[in-house]
Amino acid sequence: MTRIDFYVAAPQTAGNRFVLACRVADKARRGGHRVFIHTSSDSEARHMDRLLWTFNEQSFVPHALLGQGDPAINPVLVGDAAQAVDEHDVLINLDAEVPTCFSRFERLAECVDNDPSSRDAGRARYRYYRDRGYPLEMHEVT
Repeated sequence: MTRIDFYVAAPQTAGNRFVLACRVADKARRGGHRVFIHTSSDSEARHMDRLLWTFNEQSFVPHALLGQGDPAINPVLVGDAAQAVDEHDVLINLDAEVPTCFSRFERLAECVDNDPSSRDAGRARYRYYRDRGYPLEMHEVT
């Protein structure tokens, strides 16, 4: 059964869920995991691609947009997880909805920032997973 972790920005934390996703992806990658970052659109995927190049001046996250880079040398991929049929390790969700394919991944990371609509959508996803019996963990990120 997929393990689900919610990474929730503390109220005083600057940044948004995209920056939070960069931090989670970097940590998971350094832990030896393959990571797929699920976005709701091509423009969000391109935004994540740019952020992964620039979010931390002291580290580099090897990554590629799905279909535009060799998965063998890019442990982090970005795009629509439903199209990433060979990925099964860590999924980071940036969509407001529950990804239809989340259960094929070992772990799911939900990133929630301080935007009211992001918080509301995060609560709805939390209830969805909880009501289906998935193990849930909450992490407040500062």
